[in-house]
Amino acid sequence: MSDSADSPDSPDSSGSSGPGLWRDRDFRRLWLGQTASQLGEHLSLVLLPLLAVLTLHAGPGELGVLRAVGQAPILLFALLVGAWVDRWRTRTVMVLADAGRALALGGLAVACTLGEVGLPVLLVVAFAVGTLSVFFDVAYQSSLVRLVARDQLVRGNSALEGSRSAAQVGGPALGGALVSVVAAPWGIACGAVFFAVSFVSIRGIRRDEAPPGESVPQESLAEESLPAGFPPGRAERRSRIGWRVFEGLRFVARDAALRTVGLASAAFQFSFAALMTVYLLFLPRELHLSGTAVGLALAAVGPGALAGSLLAARLPRRFGHGPVLVAAAALGDGVLLCVPALHGPAPVTVPVLLAANFVFGAFGQLVNVTVMAVRQALTPDGMQGRVTATITFVGMGLTPLGSLLGGWLAETYGLRVGLLAAACGMLLSPVLMALSPLARLGRTLSGG
Repeated sequence: MSDSADSPDSPDSSGSSGPGLWRDRDFRRLWLGQTASQLGEHLSLVLLPLLAVLTLHAGPGELGVLRAVGQAPILLFALLVGAWVDRWRTRTVMVLADAGRALALGGLAVACTLGEVGLPVLLVVAFAVGTLSVFFDVAYQSSLVRLVARDQLVRGNSALEGSRSAAQVGGPALGGALVSVVAAPWGIACGAVFFAVSFVSIRGIRRDEAPPGESVPQESLAEESLPAGFPPGRAERRSRIGWRVFEGLRFVARDAALRTVGLASAAFQFSFAALMTVYLLFLPRELHLSGTAVGLALAAVGPGALAGSLLAARLPRRFGHGPVLVAAAALGDGVLLCVPALHGPAPVTVPVLLAANFVFGAFGQLVNVTVMAVRQALTPDGMQGRVTATITFVGMGLTPLGSLLGGWLAETYGLRVGLLAAACGMLLSPVLMALSPLARLGRTLSGG
């Protein structure tokens, strides 16, 4: 765009002040689209399992399979998506992903109306939405670097993660209420509408992105760094998907901080996937909460995450990125250890769940924003998509197995023991960070 007020290099937006960022119309379009998309995603993440549990009466094993199918695209496609995103314009990727998810949920709404919904239909939709979500999430995390100056990344990430937090407020609460109060097709259609809004907003971004493949550091293509079996010819190699995937894997493996981010994320996400499979059964069946109460309890993560987004703009620069990461992960994950001990009626258990989920959301979001700033600061522009996808692959790739494990734990040992085991597993994440160079990161970040 030619309007200097909309350029990330303009005086208003090149500094650290917030107003320059919000005067950028393309950033506002990205923020609005990402907010709507995240709301649709979090709505579907809650609505599909609740439909299975409350309407189709799915058991622990069936729920574990449903969640695993929705998460499997991360394992299957994340690395390839990262390589593709670095060669495509992120706006195009996000627009196509939104259109596909809107169509998938719209088709499910029609199936609900016709009375043709069963577990197989939910499995197909969950896989389709999960696949397109991988494309969208990798693209939007890479798009910010192409829209704003580097010294605005923390503020931009706080805004985007804050909108994701708002989605965590509205998505679970709305999903639980829709399952309990209105017909299922309306709930599914609501998710499709959110994706359609995101499609329109992001499609309105007008700033031209630089050809994505041009900013890859030339030194990363040195002949001596090639793995065995790769054919000669630097120009040819650069265009090969396999080589580009390998570059992303190698970059993360060689950087101690990024490597630890991936491993700690893997430990957390594997255990969290197991926990959520049991949790979505524990609330309605062990604590006898209604769909609306379940949605309310889950929604408490959102306000906490909003608070965490605000803290993320201040605490790392005051206390250091490493100490904040370790402390926040330990506190946020540790609070969930109290949930398996809950007994009693809803007026007793719901307030405790609200408090625990608020704390988990606040410190979890503080970790998320800080980790994203670390990753973006340490990564060259031309590697952003691949590094994002590599860390997503390493961190989220085992979540389908985690969901299956949660179903097995619930069936074999019961809901309370399964929930406690999964909550304990989540604490491995802060331990890994505390024992690594990541814990020593200071108040400022450099690299990329």
